[in-house]
Amino acid sequence: MPRPLGELEDAVMTRVWQWNRPVTVREVLEDLQQERSIAYTTVMTVMDNLHQKGWVRREAEGRAYRYTAVSTRAAYSAALMNEAWSTSDNPAAALVAFFGMMSAEQRDALRDAFRIVGYDDGSAAEPPAEPSAGPATGAAPGPAAEPAAGAPAATPPEVPPAEGDSAGRGTEPGR
Repeated sequence: MPRPLGELEDAVMTRVWQWNRPVTVREVLEDLQQERSIAYTTVMTVMDNLHQKGWVRREAEGRAYRYTAVSTRAAYSAALMNEAWSTSDNPAAALVAFFGMMSAEQRDALRDAFRIVGYDDGSAAEPPAEPSAGPATGAAPGPAAEPAAGAPAATPPEVPPAEGDSAGRGTEPGR
């Protein structure tokens, strides 16, 4: 499980995620300098730390590097939520409290997410069994289980596998 990013790490990763392309320390520095006074070496150190922690990969370009995100912000957020939930001594109560904090927009997003993964409102069908990962050769997992009687047959949108994961799950940087 990744540890939460520090404030400056998050500011750097936000740019890497938003730009969604290989970036240089200079590009990130110039953007950060619009908000704060910061040294080139500080940004370079943060980006090197993010590389060492597995958040970004880098490729040499001349005497500099271009950095690319290994995972998405959504995958990072999901991993943080999963870690927080899984460490609760009462996961059901934690979810109830979490849902109670949600705005109307967040509840709508949750309903949309349930529809995307093939659940209806959560009451008519058991969630589909998680497919086992395919063999190390990168083969896809076996066919999905049939939906329960009365459950809508939903087809989730095609999502390309995350970098380094043939089963389509994101990686967990920092491990």
